Amino acid sequence: MLTTLLYSPQDNSLIQGDDSHIAQWQQSDDAILWLNIDGELTEPLQAMLKQTFNLHQLALQDASRDRHPPKIEDFGDHTFILLRGLSADSESINCDNILLAMFISERFIITRHSARSLSIERTMAALHAGDISLATGTGALSLKISRFVVKRYHKILFDLETRLEQLESVMLTTADDKVLAEVVLYKTDLTRLRRNFHYHVELFNNLRDEPSLPFDSALAHEINDVCEHQHRAASLADLFYQVASDLIDGYISISAHRLNNIMKVLTIITAIFVPLTFIAGIYGMNFEYIPELKNPYGYFIVWGVMLCITAVLIWLFRRRKWI
Repeated sequence: MLTTLLYSPQDNSLIQGDDSHIAQWQQSDDAILWLNIDGELTEPLQAMLKQTFNLHQLALQDASRDRHPPKIEDFGDHTFILLRGLSADSESINCDNILLAMFISERFIITRHSARSLSIERTMAALHAGDISLATGTGALSLKISRFVVKRYHKILFDLETRLEQLESVMLTTADDKVLAEVVLYKTDLTRLRRNFHYHVELFNNLRDEPSLPFDSALAHEINDVCEHQHRAASLADLFYQVASDLIDGYISISAHRLNNIMKVLTIITAIFVPLTFIAGIYGMNFEYIPELKNPYGYFIVWGVMLCITAVLIWLFRRRKWI
């Protein structure tokens, strides 16, 4: 589906429509066009974009894919940016990604996303509400979209922080394999997110260090702001990845410690009963002549010896602080 927003600086008007506004934009010298493509970037559509906006074929191929690493590329008269955003129904760390491609020139911005994008919808809503304006330029608009993209990541990361704190309290008191499985899944999801964030950090660092058209010096503060948001997301993902790793290691250590305590108790019980079993085994043999069997106090003597051995062993274990 194609959606266009045509901005006229002469009367500060903003008109929403379809691809029929492209011809009107071509006839104007100062109008700014936002062309949004929601869905597949077909070959006929690629051919139209290549001919009308002078977009490079390889960049169009990258924009048409559903899986591609984030990137930025300077084509002289326009800049190509490819981001990896969240799908519209992603509200937790177990999220799905969509590719968001942007072609930014001084007089046009073309966006393409393979599925519904809340970042695009929020930007369009802000334009219609007058919170932002295309009068500030297409570069500022693309940075606004990028900021919306990373802010959605911030939300799920902050939610994850709360959940990890809860799991930390649970894991210190309860050895539950379900809790461990949940933390392992979080670590897996964070691995994927860290990869995305580091791509984004490198992308916007390059844009800040070597700005391309239409990102001029007037947008330096906006670029720095987006860079800070990306760095924050990357640092949070790295931090929570380390926290998840520490929780897994801590869970394993606590489980091993509990197992060691259980084995220590069982070993002490075994150590106590070994000599008692030895004595019982001696006097349980079916020999006809065992002198102690004729002693009228033999039963009580054996019990006394067993109790003394038990007491001595318990005293010895306590002295060595084994129990």
